[in-house]
Parts: sequence; structure tokens; C-alpha cells
Amino acid sequence: MEKRKMSVFQLTIITMVNMLGSGIIMLPAKLAAVGSISVLSWLVTLTGAMSLAYIYARLGTYGHNRKNGMGGYSENTFGKFGNFLINYSYGISLIFANVAIAVAAVGYGSTFLGWDLSSTDIVIWTIIILLIATFANYWGPRVTGRIGSVTVWFVIIPVGFIAIFGWFWFSGHTFATSWNPHHLNLWSGITESVPITLWSFLGLESAASNSDAVENPERNVPIAVLGGTLAAGIIYILSTNVAQGIIGHAALAKSNAPFGLVYASILSPFFGKLVMAMMTISCIGALLGWQFTISENFRVSAVAGYFPKFFKLVNAHGAPFVGMLTIMIIEFILSFMTINPTLNEQFNQLVNLAVVLNLVPYLLCMASLKVTEVNQMKLGCEVPFHRTTMFIAFIAGIYSIYSMYACGIDILAAGSLVVFFGMLVYGLIADRFTGFTL
Repeated sequence: MEKRKMSVFQLTIITMVNMLGSGIIMLPAKLAAVGSISVLSWLVTLTGAMSLAYIYARLGTYGHNRKNGMGGYSENTFGKFGNFLINYSYGISLIFANVAIAVAAVGYGSTFLGWDLSSTDIVIWTIIILLIATFANYWGPRVTGRIGSVTVWFVIIPVGFIAIFGWFWFSGHTFATSWNPHHLNLWSGITESVPITLWSFLGLESAASNSDAVENPERNVPIAVLGGTLAAGIIYILSTNVAQGIIGHAALAKSNAPFGLVYASILSPFFGKLVMAMMTISCIGALLGWQFTISENFRVSAVAGYFPKFFKLVNAHGAPFVGMLTIMIIEFILSFMTINPTLNEQFNQLVNLAVVLNLVPYLLCMASLKVTEVNQMKLGCEVPFHRTTMFIAFIAGIYSIYSMYACGIDILAAGSLVVFFGMLVYGLIADRFTGFTL
């Protein structure tokens, strides 16, 4: 019996919920550090994110590409090297992102418990949370998925409440006073905020992964992906900006638990503590899912011959646990390498590194669209709005390059070194794909 397909509305909701994870919980603090002028960066990022999401939805409707994910899209244009580089850059970016999520969990948890942590304490607790997230994945994807489907609501509910009802406590004067505290020009005010706003949309590339589960995917997947991305963006914009109209930018920028601070201000310290606890749990739940996602990415890459064979090993529950332990050790090392005097500074550095590396797959996929669609046309398939789609892919590509620049020269240089090292690694294994081996 054929499995019942999802409606376009159901897929839209799933797409939105997938993006409304732990990425938002530190946003008010990071944006307050720039000022409420950061609202302008949301307009830029939302345009870029929707362009990226549409192209991924478009690529996801071509079944032969969907089987190999982003690497399959890139291979059409850049060959095996493009496939490798996407898997490599995406995997490393998720490792940085996971450490950032763990740091965010430490921020909310320590504020909830009233702990004043040193930089070394932050690293130690980050490692403890990564340990918990890794070993909780031992029982496989089914258990991980069930936990994540519950804990994600621990962030969606408080953030959604602020986005809708927070305006009752919103002060136009507070928002205006926080507009541009550092007297940045318009370009700098937008650019400073782009990396952290894009961070909240990371994962949009997975939004088209349910193409087979919806009726008429050629029509409904782009609608659902764009609708879900837009809905998530509206919630991000409303919740972060209303927070800046409730709490002054100075206090908000220094907070390790900004949404908890907002709730303590508008309701009571009890509700502030409750939200801190909820978001700590949500972060850990999200971390479970992302730890599994990374290990699965490495496993698939190992099957393709890009990564060492031990990443292919799975336990009796279907979890690639050996690879997961290896990734955990790398995350421990990164936790120490990115140590900073304050939690916010460490979080910011990790986010920027994750964003830069995640933009490499974005760029390669945008650049692969034309060849992919031309191949479809050669096969006799209908490819509607090809020229319009190519223009959107170009805009998404330019946005990706701009976002790399916005992360800063030092972060861009560090990310480039990671990519260059990947090129060296590929050179050592390229003979596997040429057919000429010793």
C-alpha cells in the first residue's frame, strides 16, 4: 500500500520547525551588540535565505540528484572533487556549529543556576554537554528523533510567545535609543549582523529532503520551502526586535541567556528561570540531532570513499557510533582552540567559522544549477522558469560571497585554510575516482 503523502501545508510546517531550533536563542544578545539597526540585516538575510532555499527546493525535485544530497548537485558541474568538497566543508562546519550550540546551552544553563563561569569552566561544561549528546545517540536515530521532536518546542513556544505578545511590553523609545549605539554607517551596521542572522537559517538546505513525501513535489516543494523559510524569518525578526524594544541594548548584549532576561523583565524572575531551563533542554535536544546528522554525513562520505572507512561502522542500533566518538574528540579540541574570555565571544567565533564553511556548499550548489537543469532538458524533462531560476541562483551566490566577507577577514582566512587542507586531502584520495590506481 502506498504511503500517504503530506500536504503542502504540512511540509511548510515541518520546514519551519526544522529551522526554529537552537540557532535563535543567542540572537537577541548578538544583535543587541550591534544595535537595533540590525533589523536591516534581517531584510538582506531573509532575501538571501529564501533565494538559497528556493534553489535547494528546485534541485531537490530532480530525483537522481536527491539521492546523493548536496554533493550530488555539485558533482554535475565540478565532478568528484566538488562532491568531496561539499561533504568535507559541510561536515566540518557542522562540527563548529555543534560546539557553538553546546556553548549556548552552557550560557543558558549557567545563568539558570546562577553560576559565574570562567573561560576554562565554559570549556569544561561544553565538553560535558557534548559527551551527553554523543552517548545519548548510542540507541540510534529513532530515539534521537523522538527526543528532538519534543525538545524543539521548548524553544518554539517561548520565542513564539515573545514574537506575538511581546509587543505589549515593547517600548519605541528603548528601541530607538538602541538603534545605533556604536555610530556605524549603514553598510557596516548591516554587514556586522549578517553572519549571526544567517546562522539562524543554517539547515535550510535540508528543507527539501522530504520531496518524496509530498504530492506534486515540482510545485509543492518550492512553495513549502519558501513558505517555511519566510515564516521562520518573520518569527526571528519579530522576536529579536521586540526583545531590543524591551531590554536596553547594553544589558541585552552582555546576557548569556537573552530570552530568559526578557521573560524575567516582562513577567517575573520565575518565568525567566523557566525559559532558561527550557532553552537549555532544547539546546541539548538539538545537539543530539546534529551530532547524529554529522556522523551520518561522515558515514555517507566514507561509503563514497571520501572519508576513512571506520566512519562507515554502525552499532546494533544503526548509529555510526565510532565516527560519532571521533567527531566528539575533534569537538573537544575545537572547544579549547576557540576559548575566549567570555562565553559570548567564544560563541560568536564558532558561529562565524560555521557560517563561512557552510557557505562553501551553498556556493557550489548555486553554481551547479545551470548544468543540472540543462541535463534535465537534454533528458526531455520540462524545466519551467529556467532563466528566472538562474537569476535567483546568481543572487543567492552573491549573497553567499557577501556573507563570507561579513564574517570578517580573520574568520574567512581561517575557513580558507580549512578548505585548502581539504584540497590536499582530496589529492591523496583522488586516484580512487580516476580509474588509474597502482
